[in-house]
Amino acid sequence: MGTSIATAMAMPSLLPSYTLDDLERFPDDGNRYELVEGFLLVTPAPESPHQVVQSRLMQQMVRYFLPHVAVHVLTPGAVQIAPATHMEPDILVVPDDGTVPRKWLQMRDLWLAVEISGRGSRMYDRDFKGPAYMRAGVKTYWRVDLRDRCLYVSTPGQPAEVRHSGQVRWQSPAGPDAPLVLHVPELLRGVTGDDA
Repeated sequence: MGTSIATAMAMPSLLPSYTLDDLERFPDDGNRYELVEGFLLVTPAPESPHQVVQSRLMQQMVRYFLPHVAVHVLTPGAVQIAPATHMEPDILVVPDDGTVPRKWLQMRDLWLAVEISGRGSRMYDRDFKGPAYMRAGVKTYWRVDLRDRCLYVSTPGQPAEVRHSGQVRWQSPAGPDAPLVLHVPELLRGVTGDDA
């Protein structure tokens, strides 16, 4: 038993660690390559259920924000922290302060990051990227789970994801006085557990 514990404790040091510079040399092969504090995450290109849900969510966000507030709703976006974190949320919401930073590293006021979790990304989105978004200063993290047919919400200081299967309300840090209200069943309409 002592040997297996020692082996398990030694394993993380055996895993290669990557940087943002390394990431630029990865192939453009359709996979998504991301880093969480040097740990490499590789996920396949999304399938159509993922893209449909992403499109529905984008449409609702654009309707909510425009024309009330200067904001960027990016798909995908990137959350970068040098030297070894690069995550690409399916949707990233940031304020428009009049200038568009050339580099993702310069984008620091991160209102909302959204991941749509399917069979290829659920574990990474939940166990690795969710906590990393909180450490990166993202104010709210949503994880839309296609299999569980719900939307999980994480915010700094909360111990875990909060599950919502009916309605989700989100108040942007600036902008419309009323919150954005999402109806999760409508967001996931036509998507089955088999898709995830």
